[in-house]
Amino acid sequence: MLSRKKDKIINDPIYGFVHLEKGIILELIEHPFFQRLRRISQLGLSYLVYPGAYHTRFHHAIGCIFLMNKAIDQIRKKGHSITGKEAQAVCIAILLHDIGHGPFSHALEKSIVGNITHETLSLLFMQGLNKQFKGKLTLAIQIFKDEYKKRFLHQLVSSQLDMDRLDYLKRDSFYSGVQEGIIGTERIINMLNVVDDHLVIEEKGIYSIEKFLIARRLMYWQVYLHKTVLSAENTLIKILKRAKELISDGKEVFTTPALFFFLEKKCTKKDFENNPDILHQFAKLDDYDIISALKQWQNHNDFVLSTLSKNIINRQLLKIEIQNKPFSQKAIFDTRTAVMKKLNLNKEEVDYFVFSDKVSNSAYNYEKAKINILMKDGSIKELKDASDQLLSEIISRKVNKFFLCYPDLR
Repeated sequence: MLSRKKDKIINDPIYGFVHLEKGIILELIEHPFFQRLRRISQLGLSYLVYPGAYHTRFHHAIGCIFLMNKAIDQIRKKGHSITGKEAQAVCIAILLHDIGHGPFSHALEKSIVGNITHETLSLLFMQGLNKQFKGKLTLAIQIFKDEYKKRFLHQLVSSQLDMDRLDYLKRDSFYSGVQEGIIGTERIINMLNVVDDHLVIEEKGIYSIEKFLIARRLMYWQVYLHKTVLSAENTLIKILKRAKELISDGKEVFTTPALFFFLEKKCTKKDFENNPDILHQFAKLDDYDIISALKQWQNHNDFVLSTLSKNIINRQLLKIEIQNKPFSQKAIFDTRTAVMKKLNLNKEEVDYFVFSDKVSNSAYNYEKAKINILMKDGSIKELKDASDQLLSEIISRKVNKFFLCYPDLR
């Protein structure tokens, strides 16, 4: 591939001008695999609640590389070595960390790609690009997989305090208008340090970390797990499953070629690994495939597919109730019975209209991975030991909520 002759500047609404040097970073950004992220929304169907939330995975990736460069500069200032090759590799890793996201990714993962996570697909994309770029992504892949000797570089890409989270909280807050997600990214990055090959936060930055975790907790309940968003995304999961079922039964269902490929087949992780053509088919999928299909499915002769598609397109969403304990079997049975009678549905069809599930939110899981604080005396304390005890309990507590979706029968 030919290198660009000039550097590039992107004007980002969050950080201002983002400078990108000529070379492999720009070549990756210009690759069709990455350009596809312009057509993948960052917050899925959240725009049905927050009209401004139309920003894309492309926006987010550019923001992440901006923050990564800031973090690299700061860590170097603290006296830690990051070579030019390592800096480029960790920037590539963060640039491509979300390249495996599909349209409305969580709905897609649960319905038509066999529970393959976007992290797995991101790695497959990176490995495919590494072949095209003749091994230039090898070090980035090692960092992404946490197989490189400098472990703190992986933590900058994926941890409880990585550049991914620092960007998406601030960006999603900006576009959704939810002020609770605003965090001091510059302050947090300035407090970064490295001890024993692990990222730490200097003690004077502890309140910024607490605010970051509280913001993350609030953003999950107010945006990512907002009850209307849950209703819409779970409805989309049901729609895609219904379309897949109809196609398997030989029924005619409009789709784009790329979407039809995955609705017709059941592709496992092994299929993706063994057949590069499947990954190329996935790379053709974006939000427009789904939206175009929903617009056509409104007029399908299958009642389930057409009704649920209308619900999304016209924002006439299923009602949703949320509570702190599971819904009783009687409550679910009574709701199913009423819906079957009202809409003249059979027992299989009603599953698409009445369903219950659980969502969980934990802003900080210190058992999974720790945020360590570098105290003024040089000792290291885990955040929950260095922070206010009551606050630590709040931000580390896992909260489960249960929801029940059903049509409005009025």
